[in-house]
Amino acid sequence: MKLQILFGALIASTFLMGQNQEKPLDTIQILGRPKIQKERAEFIRHAQSTETLGSYELNRNNSAFIEQSLNTMSGVQVDKRTNLGGQRVVVRGYGNDQKFNNWGVKFYLNAVPLTNADNTTVLEGIDFSLVNNVEVIKGPAGTLYGSGVGGVVRFYMRPETEKGITLSQKVIGGSFGLLQTATRIDAVGDNYSVMLNYGHTQSDGYRPRGSSLRNDYAFLGNFKLNPKQSLTVYASQNYSNEGVSGQISYSDYYAGIDPGNFAYAKKNARNKFITSRASVSHNLEILPNLSNTTSIFYSHLDAERSAAGALEYSENPNYGFRSAFKLKNRINQNFKSELEFGAEYIISRSLISNYRFTGTNDDIPLQVAPLSRGSYFKNFNEGLNFFAVDRLTYTPWELTLVAGVSGNSANYSRNDLLALPGLITGYNKNLSYEKKYNTVFTPHFALQKTYRNQIFNLSYSEGYNAPTSSSSFINGLNVANDDLNPERAKMWDFSVQGLVEHTKIDYQVSVFRLNIKDKLTQLSSIANGTAYNYFANTGSQRNQGLETSIGYLSKNDNRFLNIIRPFATWSYYDFKYVDFKTLTEGQLKVYDHKTVVGVPRNKYSLGLDVETKIGLYLNNTFNYLGGVFTDFDNTNLVKGFTQYNAKLGLKKSFGKFEFDAYAAGNNLTSQINYTFLFLGNSINDSDAGSNYPGEKTDINPGPSKAYFFGGVNIKYRF
Repeated sequence: MKLQILFGALIASTFLMGQNQEKPLDTIQILGRPKIQKERAEFIRHAQSTETLGSYELNRNNSAFIEQSLNTMSGVQVDKRTNLGGQRVVVRGYGNDQKFNNWGVKFYLNAVPLTNADNTTVLEGIDFSLVNNVEVIKGPAGTLYGSGVGGVVRFYMRPETEKGITLSQKVIGGSFGLLQTATRIDAVGDNYSVMLNYGHTQSDGYRPRGSSLRNDYAFLGNFKLNPKQSLTVYASQNYSNEGVSGQISYSDYYAGIDPGNFAYAKKNARNKFITSRASVSHNLEILPNLSNTTSIFYSHLDAERSAAGALEYSENPNYGFRSAFKLKNRINQNFKSELEFGAEYIISRSLISNYRFTGTNDDIPLQVAPLSRGSYFKNFNEGLNFFAVDRLTYTPWELTLVAGVSGNSANYSRNDLLALPGLITGYNKNLSYEKKYNTVFTPHFALQKTYRNQIFNLSYSEGYNAPTSSSSFINGLNVANDDLNPERAKMWDFSVQGLVEHTKIDYQVSVFRLNIKDKLTQLSSIANGTAYNYFANTGSQRNQGLETSIGYLSKNDNRFLNIIRPFATWSYYDFKYVDFKTLTEGQLKVYDHKTVVGVPRNKYSLGLDVETKIGLYLNNTFNYLGGVFTDFDNTNLVKGFTQYNAKLGLKKSFGKFEFDAYAAGNNLTSQINYTFLFLGNSINDSDAGSNYPGEKTDINPGPSKAYFFGGVNIKYRF
């Protein structure tokens, strides 16, 4: 009830300001942080809480470790299982429902989908050190981006903009045997800009047997074909080999001890990925007020994963298109309309073989069980969404009504390649299936008002998550999971994005309530004496909270300390289960009013950056993540932790050379922390042959001691 009263008061104040005529966004001179111009434009376009990180923010730490940057944003939390990979991005507490990968949050690179047809995303194939800009749209954003309850994360890579040829070399070294290099060449002309980059990263890792090896190749080109057409071409090849150390016990974690998990060590557990990616985007001005951007894309993930209990090989091609039209129309002197509409279609094919380790023969640690206990699947999945959203603005009042809708559908098909009669002795099942999720429509409405550089936005959005292809079938029963319904979500969001003090101070405040029904949860049961897992709709949850961010830029070229940049972000959450029940091995459990797992009540970041006239700079970041419950019954509270990071450097230019030399340290106060938790019904993990007999292992620790790195960036302009 308190949220409704606050909504009413804030929207009433918006209308009281209604008759003031203000300057358009593009006439505002922003004296504050450079990222704000882009952030305000995306906030207006999406008509719900949207925040960005620019190149400056992404380079305040080691940009290859994207979690360091994203974790400073309000409403965003990034977990990871390995040194450089296994990222799980959680937006507004949503996205941690799966043990691995990302689900329920949609991802894009240069406006091209990274998410596959069943709404899961693997981020290992992205060289984050090349990312110039990140945009996070919080909460359901189906009107433009299809399925996804948690939100949308968009990564952008851009070549240089200054004309000529530029050669860049970066070298970084540090704790845990870290060595990073990047060699890059940019060429910019009147009608083109291209970039070629080779990056190499190797590290022993901060955990036992947690080494990393990456080689990344990328090409990006923008080409102006004529005054009305342009083309963007992207291609990359990525190789990564990440050691998987496994989970440890809470007793070792709190004691600051990390021997790794011996069950993983015996299997030399690791993730080997080769990712190829290519996309072509065509921009066309059809009419002075009508434009189109169409992208076609292809990616292929060749994966080998070994863990404590299984070995898996897979080939995963993914391809499709996205096409969006924009129509701008001046209806009359007082009204203008901006219509955006289009479609996105994704096909994902995969060929997956999975073999179970026996776990009983230490002399042959990689011994697998007979093939009858393994699997060999050929999958064909497709996802389609089409969308339309219109912005109708009454210009005298700078008051805009936004209305949109999208249709989303998914089809899954799986062929069990071991089910041929007589092929495998003892294989008396057929795990093939087909599943279709019919079109679901998700609307979005918003009322937006600009007043004295403040943008007020009240929005209502609906979201949709189809179950994944793997959760749509119950392997233990050899039947399709026909009782499974997609998750549905409804969100009210009131957000204000503003500039004060002659636009030197920027802020954003969001109050929201996100109600999710038909929540998808992994459960367990027993059939004929054999335990198995399956997914079911277990009820509803209510996510409500407050997110704030504020930043300031003081710049005076007459002072020695000529730039000061403080910032702060804060997320406050009250997330509860409502009518939430699980049936595990015949036992019904009710979790109404329990706190949602994995979500802290408080999360905040504080930063202070200073620069001097001679090029010396210092970046300081302090992060706090509050305690979280891992189990539905809220009996296991994992303590919160803090992190203090700092970076000291010097930037100088000499003729055609630019130098940036720096030294940095993370976790400078040596706090015990974690990077990944098993949650909900995925808890109580225990592997045969581990060093934790009888103990549960659900936590991946981060570096518990301070660690350091330093580097130099050299750029030469021909």
